Amino acid sequence: MDRYAVIGHPIAHSKSPQIHAAFARQTAQDLCYDAILAPLDGFAATVADFRKAGGRGMNVTVPFKLEAFALADRLTPRAQAAGAVNTLAFGGDGILGDNTDGAGLVRDLTINLGCTLTGRRVLLLGAGGAARGALLPLLAEKPAVLAIANRTAGKAAALATAFLSGAGETQLSACGFDALAGRHFDLVINATAASLADEAPPLPPGLYAGGAFAYDMMYGRGDTPFMAAARADGAVRVADGLGMLVEQAAESFTLWRGLRPDSATVLAELRRQLDAG
Repeated sequence: MDRYAVIGHPIAHSKSPQIHAAFARQTAQDLCYDAILAPLDGFAATVADFRKAGGRGMNVTVPFKLEAFALADRLTPRAQAAGAVNTLAFGGDGILGDNTDGAGLVRDLTINLGCTLTGRRVLLLGAGGAARGALLPLLAEKPAVLAIANRTAGKAAALATAFLSGAGETQLSACGFDALAGRHFDLVINATAASLADEAPPLPPGLYAGGAFAYDMMYGRGDTPFMAAARADGAVRVADGLGMLVEQAAESFTLWRGLRPDSATVLAELRRQLDAG
């Protein structure tokens, strides 16, 4: 039986084993998928042990995505752009590193939620790893405007500069939160960790254009603080990142097994469980 796993520290909270077990059942794939707690100073050794024992691939979660990037022998373009790896595939030619987070975000927005990105004004909040991983897939959708805003404006500017050559006709810009005053967007994506602290980013009022959408990469039962603040500021639709979690897993599964699972049914079951508490 082919072996896969998610590796992180902590790891007990991970929904990846449940998600991939569901994918395997629906696609009749003979595999097992475990959760592995790696010591903070033992990521590479833990990966090597898993690979020696016949492991075929791993998902990587906090805090090891940068170490996974360094460990990979080869990188996909989206992993190279993200500067981080969340998926490892082991083969005879070494370790392939991929980053499926941004693709999962875009697929959740466009397929599950029916949100068109092409030609729209998009605001991405945050300038850390989550934002960086989202930029290449977002730019591939050709929004008219993609603004990066961060509490520290310099970090947003550095991120925009790194992706400027690949922006094409998209107007790519960066600023601090305060400089957003007076601007309006069709889609606002929260890639900050504010919701983990039960907070919303300190944004000026009036950001949301008519019919605007607010999306939080974090998820939980009910609205996150960002989603609640977006509703109060005029966002017509809001969504959390549970679909992104499932879709990035589906991207990994497709890389490993060569076929795409039905993510919608797995997402619906996870949502039911989450809402039931």
